[in-house]
Amino acid sequence: MKGNSRLFLEELITTPSPSGNEAEIQNVFYKNVNKYCDEVMSDHAGNVTAVINPDHEFKVLIAAHCDEIAFVVQYITDDGMIHVKKSGGIKQVLALGKTVKVMGYGGVLSGVVGTSVEMKNDGSSEVKIEDVYIDVGAKAKEELRDIVRVGDYIVYKDSYQYMLNETIAGRALDNRTGVYVIGELIKALSVNKPDVGVYAASTVNEETNLYGAYTIAELVKPDIAIVCDVTFATDYPDNAKAKNGDVKLGQGPVISFGSLINKKVNERLIKISEEHNISIQHELTPSLTGTDADKISFTNAGVPSALVSIPLRYMHSPNEVVSLNDLDQCVSLLKAFIKSLDTDFETKPFKIEIS
Repeated sequence: MKGNSRLFLEELITTPSPSGNEAEIQNVFYKNVNKYCDEVMSDHAGNVTAVINPDHEFKVLIAAHCDEIAFVVQYITDDGMIHVKKSGGIKQVLALGKTVKVMGYGGVLSGVVGTSVEMKNDGSSEVKIEDVYIDVGAKAKEELRDIVRVGDYIVYKDSYQYMLNETIAGRALDNRTGVYVIGELIKALSVNKPDVGVYAASTVNEETNLYGAYTIAELVKPDIAIVCDVTFATDYPDNAKAKNGDVKLGQGPVISFGSLINKKVNERLIKISEEHNISIQHELTPSLTGTDADKISFTNAGVPSALVSIPLRYMHSPNEVVSLNDLDQCVSLLKAFIKSLDTDFETKPFKIEIS
């Protein structure tokens, strides 16, 4: 990963983007792709989409969500403690004792996640979301009147660190890494443009309602779509691979197989990986995928879709872990795939031959 690319990833990681309030990170995406594409679109949902060859009749949508899980202010006690609700799949037990950033309407505050539940020695106490509060050091509700109100977001404190074997740990790598990939993809395709229209969309609201995915698919009306997200790596102690599959960091992007995935798109992805010596892994999503692909596939008259994922350890925790090499391999795979396409690409699993 080169210097400018590394800086792009670091800026994505350190920019808050709770689901429903993604404008700040969309500005980061915009700044990094604007000079490499033919145009940049924004829409009423909050998506930002970099476009190459906007006049081409065959359209490929590459989507990666930029929003992150978060807490939302629900209630402030008389003594200044902030009670919260969830925005997305944030795990309150993992958050206990962690430092957070309260994105108040009147300013940003630092805080710590606390709980009213007395923890047992073996850690078996059940902590519900209503038991969790944010301590910002206030002594009374009045101190927060002009800073924090109901509906303000709270995210984990900015952080990342590089580790052995080209791995990185950081906040909200789900799905900063996907946004990084589609941003780098646009840069790569700008050097020698493909023979199709490319729409690289940084989508909103994936962690909560898939609103961004639906909106961009309806606007673009793509011929095919590939969603770039993260998936569960299973290469850590005591993971039941017979149940959860075998996905490792550093072994390349993960291709999803299931009833929602278009077979022709998958076949081309696998063929491209073999031709370009790109290592890939497989995972099962038998019905739905739990990603933007679930909404995109059901728009218009149905969009032939695939899911290419980045292996990630410790999903929805304060610090997730990915391999930088997997990110680069994902860019290479998507670039080669798009460069292989033309208007004759057939997506129908069964085609009637007229004799």
